[in-house]
Amino acid sequence: MEVLPTAPAVAQAGDAAARFEPLVREVTAEVTARLVRAAAEDEELARPAVTGEAYRNRVDGVLGQVLDAYAHRALAANRGVLTDAQEAWLRSAVLARVCGLGPLEGLLAEPGVQNIHITGDRVFLDFGGGRRERRRPIAGRDEDLIALVRRIAADSASGERRFDSSAPLLSMELPGGARLSAVMSVARRVSIAIRRHPENRLTLADLRQAGMVDATVNKLLAASVAARANIVIAGATGAGKTTLLRALADTIDPHERIVTIEDSLELNLDRDEQAHPDCVVLQGRPANLEGVGEITLADLVRHALRMSPDRVIVGETRGPETIALLNAMSMGTDGSMATIHASSSAQVFTKIAAYTAQSPERLSLEATNLLIASAVHLVVHIAAPPRGRRHVASIREVVGAEGPQVVSNEIYRRDGGGFEGELRVPPSPELAERLSAHGFDFTDAIAQPPRMRGRS
Repeated sequence: MEVLPTAPAVAQAGDAAARFEPLVREVTAEVTARLVRAAAEDEELARPAVTGEAYRNRVDGVLGQVLDAYAHRALAANRGVLTDAQEAWLRSAVLARVCGLGPLEGLLAEPGVQNIHITGDRVFLDFGGGRRERRRPIAGRDEDLIALVRRIAADSASGERRFDSSAPLLSMELPGGARLSAVMSVARRVSIAIRRHPENRLTLADLRQAGMVDATVNKLLAASVAARANIVIAGATGAGKTTLLRALADTIDPHERIVTIEDSLELNLDRDEQAHPDCVVLQGRPANLEGVGEITLADLVRHALRMSPDRVIVGETRGPETIALLNAMSMGTDGSMATIHASSSAQVFTKIAAYTAQSPERLSLEATNLLIASAVHLVVHIAAPPRGRRHVASIREVVGAEGPQVVSNEIYRRDGGGFEGELRVPPSPELAERLSAHGFDFTDAIAQPPRMRGRS
């Protein structure tokens, strides 16, 4: 090992820290390896996972052992040993990597990064808009990645979180609100995916400026929320469904009581007490290792109705909670919203039917369609071309059900190559009247010449 610079020298010259980076990595790797062995021994002997202050004490003890071993080797080789200042600097640098988020801190700190994808020694940063960049590995071995995720999970404030062969799938919230998903054992390599949310909440006006919505959609959706239409937002993973849902929620009157329901906390409406002073946040919970204690989204939707909400917002529906959500939308909580994975606005009905057929109630297609017709007013689809701009591509009104078919009209469409969409057909008289009462007149909008539609 190379001799460290003194702490003042490092403080005065950032390049010194970079020069001694290999030493910090070497010590960190040795400490991590010993921690991995200790965790494996704990698991083999069925000892409880070491977390919190106990984990930090273990790290401190292991780091002391590694530094003592280095000092003995240095003396035996007749090399100089670290001064007190140098050892204190090294301790601080290594602890910062082994505790906290470790090497993930630097990746999360990169300006503009939206997603982080790690598969073994392959690390990619996604900045959005088709821009992806590769970074050097953050760990030498898969075991080191496991140790990193396991320690972060153990320190989580969101309850019991394990990451081992008996619990190889993990989803959790990181400090700051980013979402971490990890998998081991059932994958060829340990894989980590981190989704970051925008630091600043985006409004409909921001989305208009970014090109995600045009002026027509901006006004139409704002009026729809004010008119208390029930809205389902569809799109692929990463299309911007949650972003649009948050923007729509921010147009809700602050006096309304909102209950949000999510499997992974992403909406975070309650953090803006000025916009949403009366917001209750509910999160589903998986079963523990004994298979008990699960709280499903369906449980939470049913419970939310007992909490006197003005609106219920489900971050994403993808299972048995779909029936509970549709029932909630048709039982007096008009203005409720949810997101769903679907490749088009028309496919939303097929996805909902599949979810309800798989639920314990096993609704028939006809029964599901009747429920959709009574609950959903608008379906909004966001297109996300691989190298194009995300945009609201379709808005569809549900007007009824006829046996195996949901009857709907696509009232708005925007082609992938255009910057402005157009209103295609007027909505039903009932919806048109409600929207008109909140500032959006379809008759005037459709009467505009095509070249003017959607322009401010």
